[in-house]
Amino acid sequence: MGWSVTIGRFFGTYVRIHITFLIFLAWIGFSAYQRAGIEAAKQSVVFIVAIFACVVLHEFGHILTARRYGVRSTQVTLLPIGGVADLDKMPEKPYQELLIALAGPLVNLVIAAILLVIAGAMDGEILRRIDDPSIGLVEKLAATNVFLAVFNMVPAFPMDGGRVLRAALSMWLGKQRATMIAAQIGQAFAFALGFLGLFGNPILIFIAFFVYFAAAAEAQNSFVQQATHEVRVVDVMETRVVSISRGATVGEAVDILLATSRESFPVLNASGGLIGLLSRDDIVEAVRDGDTNAPVAPFAHKEIATITPEQTLDAALEQLVDAPAVGVVAADGRLLGLVTKQSVAEVMLIKAARPDWQFSRGGRVG
Repeated sequence: MGWSVTIGRFFGTYVRIHITFLIFLAWIGFSAYQRAGIEAAKQSVVFIVAIFACVVLHEFGHILTARRYGVRSTQVTLLPIGGVADLDKMPEKPYQELLIALAGPLVNLVIAAILLVIAGAMDGEILRRIDDPSIGLVEKLAATNVFLAVFNMVPAFPMDGGRVLRAALSMWLGKQRATMIAAQIGQAFAFALGFLGLFGNPILIFIAFFVYFAAAAEAQNSFVQQATHEVRVVDVMETRVVSISRGATVGEAVDILLATSRESFPVLNASGGLIGLLSRDDIVEAVRDGDTNAPVAPFAHKEIATITPEQTLDAALEQLVDAPAVGVVAADGRLLGLVTKQSVAEVMLIKAARPDWQFSRGGRVG
């Protein structure tokens, strides 16, 4: 996520702070200073930092549980509204998503129990006095963790409760239908929050916008994952590929670039094997180097992602995150076609227009 600063790496996952969180922290400190002076500002900032330390632990509850099921997370980012863990995929089985979703709130409840033991306040009365200025930092932090656990269990995306709801519904309705229901509930919850925010609490309006768009994004992501999981690469790959031979010069590569509208070109050896990928920017860089008769192959990216034709499109989609194209290769290494972001987008257009459409190189079956 852009505008973020890395503060450390724990258990193989980077923890990053978004610039808006730092602005939010400064605003909290300044507001407290205006109300009650420097000591109140210090206490407010320490309290917010402590809360977000608990949020990080909450996210690592998700991350470490997900790791048990082969789901990795490269980073978690702190925002003013909480933490966002970047999971590389969602688990295949509903019960796995259920356990991953429950892990975060469970961490908050464990933290709250430990803090209440430390404070010697196990009668529960402290939970009703979170706004009381006379209670200490430990007690207030314990009550906040209970609130975070309860709030996150609201059955609406993007809260953990929405994922719990989706996992439960998926067992009977299937993942895509369950996601749509949970997303619709999340958007209805966002409207309710926004309405309440009109009565004097603008922060609720900000949260409502986030919840609404996050729920919509979750529904869209689920649709893409489901659609691409049902389609084989061989049925939708681009086969009319414009390639560049390994021995081509920079001048020849420029001629090919100008003759087509392509943005990337596979570089092939004499037997048709894929050895690299040249982007439009790579060719421009080669031109800038000055010698039009020089070989263009050294400017190609050698580590191009590849996939077999019988794999499903979602496998290619994971590799397209950091690559302009994925090469589809035969067992002997020959290039059969390419999968690009444009080809994936075209599959999504067809699926959106006709969800039951079956892709087949042998003829379209509708």
